[in-house]
Amino acid sequence: MIPAPKKRVLFVCIGNACRSQMAEAFARAYGSDVLIAASAGVHPAANVAPDTIRAMEEKNIDIRDHFPKSIKHLGRADFDIVVNMSGFFVPQTIGCRIIDWEVPDPVLMEYKEHCEIRDDIEQRVMKLVLELRSAPRTQFRGQGSGRLEP
Repeated sequence: MIPAPKKRVLFVCIGNACRSQMAEAFARAYGSDVLIAASAGVHPAANVAPDTIRAMEEKNIDIRDHFPKSIKHLGRADFDIVVNMSGFFVPQTIGCRIIDWEVPDPVLMEYKEHCEIRDDIEQRVMKLVLELRSAPRTQFRGQGSGRLEP
């Protein structure tokens, strides 16, 4: 048996300045054994929101080097799962599992509310990581002739 590849997960929000940045960072911190995380925005902002950076620092996760990216910035990258927090429809034709999370955009909220949304996203990411960990993680390598013996 060989280990199954890690799932490639894309977290999407509007500006890639708050929600998807937090989700990507939590996924990398908690689920790097089962997934490869990325994030992008439908309409990327100029920079990651300062309150997002501050809120994540409270969780000992440093995202100061993160920057907003558009979905186009990712080029031809393929994903197994897209977690959509944008509020916009994502077509099923993209060829992967789509998970919609209704999470308010904290970009203009007070810091306390920003942290509440951070905590909600953390719980959602942990649930996703646990789901991926409970899925079968091995594949059988083909051996033998493939013929069925009578």
